[in-house]
Amino acid sequence: MRFVALGAIIALAALPLLVRREDVLNLMFLMFLFVTLAQSWNILGGLAGQVNLGHAAFFGIGALATRRLWIDGFPFEVAFVCGGLLAFAFGMLIGAPTFRLRGTYFAIGTLGLAEVLRLTTANALPAISNMPPEYVGQYNLTLRYELGLALAAACVFATWWLLHSRAGLGILAVREDEDAAQASGVTALKHKLYALALSSLFAGLAGGAFAYYHFAYYPELPFSPTWTFDSVLAVFVGGIGTLWGPVAGAVLYVLVREQLALQVPQAHQVIFGALFVVVVLAFPGGLVDAWARLRLRLSTAARLRSEQAQRLAAQRGARQ
Repeated sequence: MRFVALGAIIALAALPLLVRREDVLNLMFLMFLFVTLAQSWNILGGLAGQVNLGHAAFFGIGALATRRLWIDGFPFEVAFVCGGLLAFAFGMLIGAPTFRLRGTYFAIGTLGLAEVLRLTTANALPAISNMPPEYVGQYNLTLRYELGLALAAACVFATWWLLHSRAGLGILAVREDEDAAQASGVTALKHKLYALALSSLFAGLAGGAFAYYHFAYYPELPFSPTWTFDSVLAVFVGGIGTLWGPVAGAVLYVLVREQLALQVPQAHQVIFGALFVVVVLAFPGGLVDAWARLRLRLSTAARLRSEQAQRLAAQRGARQ
């Protein structure tokens, strides 16, 4: 599977050399952006079991910091890293207080923090953030595409590493039963902070990529709760707590959303919401779980056919 993933990354990296259509590159960038957002939410919400409804706060901080530093004259690479680190620092600042809350209280608390940031940004920065004309003249969608691909690949790799690390085992133990994990020597707060660190860092970097990609937007836009709920939706559709579920969910989400937005622009959100409910009810474990069940059924059916063929062959041999 690792070689397949590596081959896919290489093929996607070479895609701009083969495809010159900017609409395709634009669609692929959106897929990469939502893969990063979904996977970063999954690290905290799926692996650690902490349902964070304020994920947009990290995304918005990354976007705001990256955009301001970049437009103020800093090299984009410096601004991009600083945006991710500021989101990480904010996550560590609020981590210990918010983790004192559990369940619904934690979810509501994180949503409240994100809304405070959104309203503060809207009041403090009411003007549109425009990309300067010289930046627009040098705009290169291929660079944004490659940045999105690298970021999505790094986020998936970090999740894979976490799942195979000792810290990851502690995080999974906290998700299953926090009190039991604490009693067995796993420090729950420390492991939840590990998950929050990775989650906030990649969400902030995703915000930086968004700021690098968009020509103009209101600074409050990246703080919108829509970014959180879209991430949650993609994770649940693909398979929460899995490695590839958020990837599949994000790709499907972007494809269906963009197609519906073209076909039925007035009602695409309602239709997609209905599709989401149907998918979750039909496949509670997400697309990854549905695929695993399908493979199991197919392999079981093939094994039964093979055994039946062997029995028939043995019976024919006995008759002869």
